Amino acid sequence: MSARGKARRRALDILFEAELRGEDPLEVLAERAERAEPPVNEYTSAIVEGVCRHRDRIDELISTYAEGWTLDRMPAVDRNVLRGGSYELLWMPDVPEGVVISEWVHLAAELSTDESPQFINGLLARFKQLKPSLSL
Repeated sequence: MSARGKARRRALDILFEAELRGEDPLEVLAERAERAEPPVNEYTSAIVEGVCRHRDRIDELISTYAEGWTLDRMPAVDRNVLRGGSYELLWMPDVPEGVVISEWVHLAAELSTDESPQFINGLLARFKQLKPSLSL
């Protein structure tokens, strides 16, 4: 797994853990950074901080375009994969869009249900397509 792939996985772990514990992801990030086992790199921090900064808009987009699914009905892993992937896809223009989608779909395949990769891929691909017209 690439360094950025590991950073994405770590960001997902932090976002997921924070949601399950009912805590602020930034607090969980700070705890992990302080503990430094394993170390939290800058890319992980950028994703978690970005998701927190744009969470309302990200959740609005997911809710709007996830046909037949509400945020509450999605598995928590999928919800956080979509948050991380959406942030990276829409607010980190220096990363190739195809790589972003592929990496987050891979995490969904590894950690969630059998249907999740297709769902994540479809929604992130839709965001990629709509990106020029979305008001971010």
